[in-house]
Amino acid sequence: MAYIQPRKDKDGNIISYSVRVFKGYAPDGSQLKPYTASFKPDPNKTDRQNEKALNKFAVDFEEKCRSGLVADSRQTFAEYAEYVIGLKERAGAKHKTILSYRSFMPLTVESIGHLKLAEIRPQHLNNFYETLSKNGIRRTQGRATAKRDIKAMLKQRGLTIKKAAELAGVGNNTLSTVCNGGNIAESKAQTIANLLEMPMSKLFNIKRDNTPLSNKTILEYHHFISVVLEQADKEMLIPFNPARKATPPKQKPHTANYFQIEDVERIRDCLELEPLKWRTFVHLLLISGARRGEIAGLKWDVIDWRNSRIHIQNNLLYAPDRGIYEEATKTEESDRFVTLPAETMELLKEYRKWYLVQASNYGDQWHNTNYLFFQEKTGNAGKPMHPDTINGYLDRFSERYHLPHINPHAFRHTMASVLYFNKVDSISISKRLGHSKVSTTTDIYSHIMKEADKQSAECIANVILRPKTDPCEKKQNKTKAGFDRNQAC
Repeated sequence: MAYIQPRKDKDGNIISYSVRVFKGYAPDGSQLKPYTASFKPDPNKTDRQNEKALNKFAVDFEEKCRSGLVADSRQTFAEYAEYVIGLKERAGAKHKTILSYRSFMPLTVESIGHLKLAEIRPQHLNNFYETLSKNGIRRTQGRATAKRDIKAMLKQRGLTIKKAAELAGVGNNTLSTVCNGGNIAESKAQTIANLLEMPMSKLFNIKRDNTPLSNKTILEYHHFISVVLEQADKEMLIPFNPARKATPPKQKPHTANYFQIEDVERIRDCLELEPLKWRTFVHLLLISGARRGEIAGLKWDVIDWRNSRIHIQNNLLYAPDRGIYEEATKTEESDRFVTLPAETMELLKEYRKWYLVQASNYGDQWHNTNYLFFQEKTGNAGKPMHPDTINGYLDRFSERYHLPHINPHAFRHTMASVLYFNKVDSISISKRLGHSKVSTTTDIYSHIMKEADKQSAECIANVILRPKTDPCEKKQNKTKAGFDRNQAC
């Protein structure tokens, strides 16, 4: 039942009525702020008429509250955003999505968090996006590099790297990195400075990124705000979603970089000199076109030996609050079967034999997780490896053989380019890549499609307009992906 309370002026005359409706309790048990509305008596009506109108107003207001038709005008964006993030998490949103939402909160709350939902206008959002595009907006930690010989300083104090890391509360790798001249997080550097009882400024150089956020990142902020306000629109807390009418920056077209055929051949030759584990991992990246985490998440039971294919259904990820964890693929369409050539299946058979030998050698120290690609350190042997491990390996691999920088995702783009230059249709390519929409595939590879279309024009000309030219003649002129321009003829 609505609670009605009169508001009086200093002379005791009633000027209006406050109508409040109980809203309920928060998850922590605290009582939520009630719905409120004001009723102002009509001076041209009698007291009885105004009383009747007030009671009707209170009944109607309570009914609207119970039906979810009343906006809580006092709820701020910051309060409601926390509610929406919790709602999405309970609804099963991916953990990385929730982490990204939370990472957007500090700057967003700083700018529009104090605004009530009903007050937010497109102009507020446009001003926020402009702020994000300015220098010095980042709130990320700086990176620290040592000014002095940290290793020698530890030795003077009779400390090994392992012991010092334990005392400082940092990982062995972190301390080893800084001792070898690498950079570490500013917060980690501070703990090391505390251990050595020296001012941070005398031990480390700190470099901070003062560049503005990219259009891509600003669009991610826009998406987060839109998700929050869209939920408010669904719950009828606001008349419309102002994010729909805002003007975020346009994302610059992204050109998918792929390897030239000469690079692929060089990488393949160098891989023959590498351990079987890494040779198999990189081979699968190139041939399947799968994402890094999808390959890292493969288990032996997803290999269909009879039909020469793998079932990609998991993604291996890392988050600071969870460590290494497994999650379903990026989208429903990413859950897919990918057929592999005979050469790849033979390599997998060879790798399977090696895998079983390793499991046997570790004995009781082996963790039988069934992942194809595993950690080899004692104590963790058999456990899934960190997804970033492949990036570290490829960096070292590139340096070892003087190859150009290799990003795992470039293998995915290379496979797609190979298929396009061989006239495979976009629908088939999209399915192999696991894209949720064919338009995603065509948007990413539009420049490759244009180049492939030029080859098609040459092919038609060779057949129809240049009858003296043998359309099946092989030429030495190759495209980036390494396919003869007349191959389709």
